[in-house]
Amino acid sequence: MHAQNPPAHDRPAGRPSLPSDTSDPSDPRAASGPARPVSFAPRAVPLSPTLAVNEALARKRREGVRVLPLGFGEAGIPIHPALTRELAAAAPRGGYGPVAGSAALHAAAAGYWARRGLPTDPSAVVCGPGSKPLLFALLMAIGGDAVVPAPSWVSYAAQAPLAGVRPIRVATPPGEGGVPRPALLADAVVRARAAGRTVRTVIVTLPDNPTGTLASERTVRRLCAAARDLDLVIVSDEIYRDLVHDRDRAVPSPARFAPERTVVTTALSKSLAAGGWRLGVARLPDGPFGAALRSAVLGIASEIWSSAPAPVQHAAAYAFAEPPELVEHVDRSRRLHAAVTRAVAARFAAAGARVPAPQGAFYVYPDLGPLRDALRSGHGVRTSADLSGLLLERYGVGVLPGSSFGEPAEALRLRVAPSLLYGETDEQRLAALASPDPAALPWIAAGLDRLSEVLADLRESARAGQAALA
Repeated sequence: MHAQNPPAHDRPAGRPSLPSDTSDPSDPRAASGPARPVSFAPRAVPLSPTLAVNEALARKRREGVRVLPLGFGEAGIPIHPALTRELAAAAPRGGYGPVAGSAALHAAAAGYWARRGLPTDPSAVVCGPGSKPLLFALLMAIGGDAVVPAPSWVSYAAQAPLAGVRPIRVATPPGEGGVPRPALLADAVVRARAAGRTVRTVIVTLPDNPTGTLASERTVRRLCAAARDLDLVIVSDEIYRDLVHDRDRAVPSPARFAPERTVVTTALSKSLAAGGWRLGVARLPDGPFGAALRSAVLGIASEIWSSAPAPVQHAAAYAFAEPPELVEHVDRSRRLHAAVTRAVAARFAAAGARVPAPQGAFYVYPDLGPLRDALRSGHGVRTSADLSGLLLERYGVGVLPGSSFGEPAEALRLRVAPSLLYGETDEQRLAALASPDPAALPWIAAGLDRLSEVLADLRESARAGQAALA
């Protein structure tokens, strides 16, 4: 005699009703039951603002709007043919490699840092698919909360909670972006620890994204002294190191002043415009802590990316060896970035903005605070997000608000990245690289003139609106 299903009131509490054994076995739903919506939502992780602005500009283009792409931190220059040659030569290398990266890449990266005054044992180098994943692995490995500059690159604070870390924002000295003000750093860490938080890391950027400035050696030395006193690990993001506009100005890496606790990261994406290749390297400290950190990072890497692409590692080893053709290419890139960022800064200054002089990378960081009253009265602008939204929707200009980088919402600062003005084709970009006066090239001059038109209209329409309300 077959057992019968008990009536509903006799079933144990919380046990779901079982499907009947009389269902049609040919029905694909027989084994899985009827469709049932998932009862929870995935973790909410917003798209990086730098990528979101690209998508917004693409939407504007599809709508037929003339756009001015000044939001995305792309180097804007072609890949050098020598790099593509090396990549093609290594294309058959399809096997997995060591998690830390190839011996050739370690040796080349060690030589790269040694030529910059940072003697490096190849065993202290770890490779990953971009410096961004390496940063994430470092935050996970070190643990504890992390101090980040305010303002700072969007991913520092965004990655922290994904790695189980909370960011602590600390303001930078005036005109010296990328490094938290040392006295404020000490105060913030002491307060956080008094509240029961564990703080272990401070992140710096030399030179800086978003401000395009470079901290002084004095400030970096003071930061290193504070890190020692507070027992913090310093993660120094030096991805723009080779793009300091004044070639004779040295980058004051914390690894010079606190080598036992400093990690240095860099990649191919900025000076060599190979962002899509996704290849980064980290220089870990010597000594017991560095060895333990290396083991932890490699353990994390082994579970997430296994190994960076072998063909790209081969090309990267060639790049970090710095053959003359690539040194010249980077030098021309530096000159191009300097010329165009200076021209963009001048256009914002002429419109009434306060603009720190660009010193490195390809960013301008204007402050439209002097126009605050007119922008509020004429356009209802109260925050940097309001301002960037107005520029996008009314003029098709893509920039990022300072609030995306940790600035107070009401600060009317913007990050402007002019490098996509260099040209729409490789022919134009190569001409820009070769030009002694790239800002005068017709396509770059047209972008600069459009920026001036937009800023003039923004200012005049704001003042007109303000007058109408008076």
